[in-house]
Amino acid sequence: MKKRHIALFSILVLLLLLSACNKKDDIVKPQDVFDTYVKHWQKGEFDKLYDMHTDESNEFYTKEEFAERLSKIYGDLEITDLKVTFNEPAEEITEETMEAVVPFTVSMNSMAGPIEFNHEAKMIKIPAEREDEKDDWLIEWDHGFIFEGMEPEHKVRFSTVPGSRGEILDRNGNGIAINGEVFEVGLVPEQIEGQENEVKSKLAGYLNMTVDEIDKKLNASWVQPDYYVPIKSIPNTQEGLLENIEQIPGVQTRKVSGRVYPIGESAAHLIGYIGEITAEELEKNEGYSPGDFIGKRGLEQILEDRLRAEDGVKIYLENPDGSKLTVAEKPVKNGETIQLTIDSTMQQEMFKSFNGNGGTAVAIHPKTGETLALVSSPSFDPNSYMFMSGSEEQKLDENPLKPTLNRFVLPHTPGSVMKIYTAAIGLENGTITPDTEMNISGKRWQKDETWGTYHITRVSDPGRPVKLEDAMVLSDNIYFARTALNMGEKDYIAGLKKFGFTEEIPYSYALQPSQISNDGELNDEILLADTAYGQGEVQTNIMHLALSYGAFINEGNLIKPVLLEEEEKGEIWKEGVVSPEHANLIADYLRKVITSGTGKPANMDDLPLSGKTGTTEVGKAAQGEQGVENGWFVAYNTEEQDLLIAMTMEGTHELGGTRTVVETVRDLFVKFKK
Repeated sequence: MKKRHIALFSILVLLLLLSACNKKDDIVKPQDVFDTYVKHWQKGEFDKLYDMHTDESNEFYTKEEFAERLSKIYGDLEITDLKVTFNEPAEEITEETMEAVVPFTVSMNSMAGPIEFNHEAKMIKIPAEREDEKDDWLIEWDHGFIFEGMEPEHKVRFSTVPGSRGEILDRNGNGIAINGEVFEVGLVPEQIEGQENEVKSKLAGYLNMTVDEIDKKLNASWVQPDYYVPIKSIPNTQEGLLENIEQIPGVQTRKVSGRVYPIGESAAHLIGYIGEITAEELEKNEGYSPGDFIGKRGLEQILEDRLRAEDGVKIYLENPDGSKLTVAEKPVKNGETIQLTIDSTMQQEMFKSFNGNGGTAVAIHPKTGETLALVSSPSFDPNSYMFMSGSEEQKLDENPLKPTLNRFVLPHTPGSVMKIYTAAIGLENGTITPDTEMNISGKRWQKDETWGTYHITRVSDPGRPVKLEDAMVLSDNIYFARTALNMGEKDYIAGLKKFGFTEEIPYSYALQPSQISNDGELNDEILLADTAYGQGEVQTNIMHLALSYGAFINEGNLIKPVLLEEEEKGEIWKEGVVSPEHANLIADYLRKVITSGTGKPANMDDLPLSGKTGTTEVGKAAQGEQGVENGWFVAYNTEEQDLLIAMTMEGTHELGGTRTVVETVRDLFVKFKK
């Protein structure tokens, strides 16, 4: 009987212990409630935070006001990556605990950089009203949850200090892309009431915009009737246009800071321009905001990371008395000033020399590799282009002269300027010697009857066997075609690749490499023969061509091209593409091309040039048809050896033939010598 009582007593004790454990496990812990609060906070569910506050915390705001204020603060300050971490209360939580303090840390990124602070949340227990319900915890909200030290009377403010975009200068320190002033044209909606259609129609006409484009700006979500709305900026050179615009009722103009391109269209393809960042560009580029400007083309785009400025930003809390408490601050960062090897005067003169005709040209210092001018013609004015409306851009893009096409980036069919490669490769691999003679009769030649009706033609028949010097001076297509055929596809391609064909050009501006053929092969005899004198499918980039001619005055070495003043000068890109002996030999031939050959219009006693002419026909469907003739001339100062110019001009059959290009380059040498 006694044992039975002991057993019953043990069971009772066990049940009491289990009951006590279950009761303890049923306690709602404040950290668990705060964990839910944090999840809502990090998700931006601010209305749900409000529901977890004590009544006293919510006396100053309605739920909508609370949620709207936090949303606005976080939105205006571009808050991202909000993270809240917390620890358990320092004191043990028991059934009798009525208050608890949860320490937490807030971290986030903002327009002014990272923000991090520690704070504490005071939590109040709300006892359950019925036995079958659990106790709850509510949070005493205070403004320090937003930023450390924030009080109800504080206003959240931010200020910015605009950064200056880096400028681009020429070799002499003259500005090519600088920060200056432009004219901004705008409207205040309430000032044109009753005459909206007339005002918008006139303004659209002057600004080359559509009325719909103006309406889109006036209907932006932020616009109020008394707000000034920027419509379009125009270059500071268009003062006449500005005077007409200012006569329109309700139109306002003002000077604002903007990007200015002092030498305009002459360097548009090289320098590019900036423009307002698009939604697509925002996705690809970190650290930008809507309304920011970014490089769109040319060096403005290529050097964007260096030119780009970052505005200084300060986030602060403002007291009623005007005193401030800084929350976060990012210092202003100005872009770099970058100096080029370009000579602005040479750039402008070279561009003007095209007289609006299509083509491209480069001037380099052949010993150092410095780019002195790099031109694509025709062009456009970047001062106007960056402010163009969509309809204006479309009109420019549809121009048959293709002013927006950057020709110096692309390779082109070279014609007879290609013959220096065939000569150098043939001499190097022993296919020819200076004395190799070819007895060619007439102006037309084909290898055999397997060529059908296809013949290679030459300009003149000297009436005697032709050696290499004759072929170069007279620009004999047949001699070079036969040289390549004797050499064979494999050795000829190897020689071209030794010169850098198909290879990326090591330059600060991305240029398309020279190509051997469309598929890189020359397994067709006619294609191989045509390639040797610059027809077929071969194409050379004009910078690569200029560097190749430089090899004949640099002991057979290709010098690395330089565009930025900071770069090392005179570095070798490819060593020994031709031996010094053969380089000197071809250099002698190039001098004779000018004194007694096809380049004779450029012959000057006081300024001796060496070089090679070229003519190519493009766009014809079959042999015998008339295509578009493009003229070429590559020349350098024989004695000073400080300037080399390569130029191609399109449509020279309507301009007087290749002689036009030769005389244009000659005149540039004369101008640049002064």
